[in-house]
Amino acid sequence: MNIKNIAVLGTGTMGHGIALLSAKAGLNVVMYGRSNASLERGFNNIKSSLNSLKAAGKLSDEKCEEILSKIKGVKTIQEAAKDADFVIEALAENLELKQDIFRQLDEICSPDVVLTSNTSGLSPTAIAKNTKYPERVAIAHFWNPPQLIPLVEVVPGEKTSQDTMKIIMNWVEFIGKKAVRMEKECLGFIGNRLQLALLREALYIVEQGWAKPEEVDKAMEYGHGRRLPVTGPLCSADLGGLDIFNNISSYLFKDLCNYTKPSKLMQDKVEAGNLGSKSGQGFYNWTPEVLEKKQKERTEVLLDFLERDSRGK
Repeated sequence: MNIKNIAVLGTGTMGHGIALLSAKAGLNVVMYGRSNASLERGFNNIKSSLNSLKAAGKLSDEKCEEILSKIKGVKTIQEAAKDADFVIEALAENLELKQDIFRQLDEICSPDVVLTSNTSGLSPTAIAKNTKYPERVAIAHFWNPPQLIPLVEVVPGEKTSQDTMKIIMNWVEFIGKKAVRMEKECLGFIGNRLQLALLREALYIVEQGWAKPEEVDKAMEYGHGRRLPVTGPLCSADLGGLDIFNNISSYLFKDLCNYTKPSKLMQDKVEAGNLGSKSGQGFYNWTPEVLEKKQKERTEVLLDFLERDSRGK
């Protein structure tokens, strides 16, 4: 791979994680933040993530120091991108903002430098609208937390070249993630379309009074959750028998939720300010102790999967 220098635009949850992953793979990283406070938060989050990996026995003190030494913080896009071989943007989900940033990047970077966005749903074609070289623009959508979740969705725009897609796929694999290539763009890509379809039905089951939220979650955790790490929905259908799934579909599809607007159950909670863990109340009561316990549990499970991935399936 001919990529040595990475520009990461953003210091938040995704930006700091992508910077960590790139530095961990031996690349030189320049991380852009709008202010000293933003950069300080980013580096503090990187250190916190490194400490978690170190505590789990995944990294040594020496490796943590080496990773930190490969990340430099800057406060202008020009400084971040001027010497980059590859750029990934992980800033606010605002199309006009991204269009302006990619216009700037298009002028700063030579035409052979690939420009990617970590957007979770915006169109790569729309993001590249104001660029002279839209063929080098695409999406590399990491999943949260990026240092623990392997998935990266690679999504082309209408004018993205095959060479650009290959470069992104190679970079994703090089930093230790699992690249999933889309043939063309769609709203929400693959992961969020599946996630929101599942959420819609989960909300519907609760709305209908068929089960409590915690029982719906347990059904997922102890059923599908145990199979999905090995067999996705299409593989599961193959293993179970397409004739069986076709038969179930013939009567169940018509009974599934088909809302085209957000669930009233969720909308009511949002309007009441019950936003989940960020507000302390959602479908669950998130005391600091409960939140810390759940986050620790999630991290432990994801670290176990990382260990398994490192050994190979």
